[in-house]
Amino acid sequence: MVIVPVALPLAAACLYALFGWNRGTAWLGALSAGGLLAAAVLLARAGRGSALWGLLRVDALSAYMLIVIGVVALLAMLASPAYLRAELAAGHTGRRAARRYGIFTQCFIAAMAIAVLAASLGVLWVAVEATTILTAFLVGHRRTRKATEAAWKYVVICSVGIALALLGLVIVHYAAVHARLSDGLDWVSLAGHAAELDPGVTRIAVVLLVLGFGAKAGLAPLHAWLPDAHSQAPAPVSALMSGVLLSVAFYAILRVKVISDGALGAGFGRMLLVAVALASLAVAAALLIGQRDFKRMLAYSSIEHMGLIALGAAIGNGLALAAVLLHILGHGLGKSVLFIGSGQIQQAAGSSQIAAVRGLAARSPVLAGAFALGLLALVGLPPFSLFASELGIARAGFDSGLGWAVAVALALMLVVLAGVGGAAGRMLLGDPGAAGARTPLRSGAVPLVAGLVACAALGVTLGPLKPLLDAATLVATVPGAAR
Repeated sequence: MVIVPVALPLAAACLYALFGWNRGTAWLGALSAGGLLAAAVLLARAGRGSALWGLLRVDALSAYMLIVIGVVALLAMLASPAYLRAELAAGHTGRRAARRYGIFTQCFIAAMAIAVLAASLGVLWVAVEATTILTAFLVGHRRTRKATEAAWKYVVICSVGIALALLGLVIVHYAAVHARLSDGLDWVSLAGHAAELDPGVTRIAVVLLVLGFGAKAGLAPLHAWLPDAHSQAPAPVSALMSGVLLSVAFYAILRVKVISDGALGAGFGRMLLVAVALASLAVAAALLIGQRDFKRMLAYSSIEHMGLIALGAAIGNGLALAAVLLHILGHGLGKSVLFIGSGQIQQAAGSSQIAAVRGLAARSPVLAGAFALGLLALVGLPPFSLFASELGIARAGFDSGLGWAVAVALALMLVVLAGVGGAAGRMLLGDPGAAGARTPLRSGAVPLVAGLVACAALGVTLGPLKPLLDAATLVATVPGAAR
C-alpha cells in the first residue's frame, strides 16, 4: 500500500506517453489522483508502514501530507480537461504539448508523493529536486517568451536553493558520521540521536537546509521565482505548485526542525523561522499593494501564507503545529480554487491583467461568486478553515511569548487584505463594457465548487481531522516518535 501513491501517477504517466492526451485519456489524471487520495486515507488509518527496502516510510505526518497532495491533485486534474480543451481550441497549445502536460503532471505528483514518504533526507532531497525539473517544463508549457523566461528563472533560483540544501545534507552526514550513527541520513535515526550531533556543525547545516528548502517553499529571501512561475504556468499546474508543492518543501523543513530542536534546543530553529516568516510576510505585503496581474497577486499571496506557516512552525507548540497542518490543507483547497478560477478568467478575458477584467459578476455570476468566495477564504474570513488556522497560530504565539511576532504578522496581513480587496473590487464589480456578454462557464465549475465546500466544511467542523492532526503534531515535535 505504501507504494500505491507513487505507482498510480507513474502508471498514468506511462499511459499518457503511449496514447497521448485525447477524449479517452483526459480523465486518467483525475482517476489517478482519486486513487492516490484513497490510498492516503487508508495509510492514515493504518498509521505506519514501509516499502522498497525501507527507502519509503509512512507515519501520521507523511500520511497527512499525502492526503493534501491527493486533494489538491484531484481538484487540479478535474480542471485539466476543460482547461486544455480551451487552450487547444484557442491555438495556445497542441496535441504534443498536451501529451507532455499529461506525462509531466503525473510524474510531478509522483515525485511529491516520494518526497513525503522518503525515509531518508537524501531521498527527500532527490524527490524535491525532481519536482524542480518536472515543473520547469510545465511552467514553460506555452513556450512564449515570458513562459520560457519564467521557467529558466525558476530553475536557476530553485537550483541555488537545492544546492544549499545539498550542502546542508553533506554537513549533516558529516555530523552523523562523527557521532557514529550507522543510518546515515535516515531522519528518524537523526531525530532520535540529535543530542549526539555536534552543535556547531549542526547549526550551519540547519541554516543551509532551511534556506535551501525554503527557496522551494517560496520563503524569503529566495522567493523571486514564485510570481513568475505561477503566473505563466497552466492554471491547474499553478494550483498544484501553490496548493501543495510549496507545502511539500516546507514538510522538509518540519523534518529538519525536529533534528534541530533535538540538537540545538528549540530557540535556534524558532528565531531562524521567525526571521524567515516575517521577511516573507513583509515581501508579500509590499508587492501586493498596487499589483496589476491577478495571477501574480495569487502568487504573492502564497508567499504570505507560507510565511504564516513558518511562523506557526516557529512557535512550535501543539496548538501551533495543529494550526499549521490545518492551514496547509486549507491553503491548498483555497488556492486551488483561485488558480483554477483564474485560468478560466484569463481564457475568457484573454489576459491576466486586472485592468482587462471588469464586471465579472455581471458576465459570469457563478465564476465570479466562486472567485470571490475563494478570495474570502484566502484572507482568512469565516467560515473557511484558514480563519480557524490563523486564529490558532495567533493564540499559540501569544501564549508562547512570541506575541510581538504575531502582532507584526497581523499588521502585515491587514496590508495584504487591502491589496487583495482592492483588486477583487475592480475585477468583480463595475461596468463590463464591450465585453459584457456572459462568459460561458465550462465543466471547470466542479473543482471550484468542490474546493470551496471542502474548505468551508473543514472550517466548520474539525472533528474528523482531530486524531490525524494530533498524531501529526506528535511526530513533528517528538524526536523518534515515528519509530
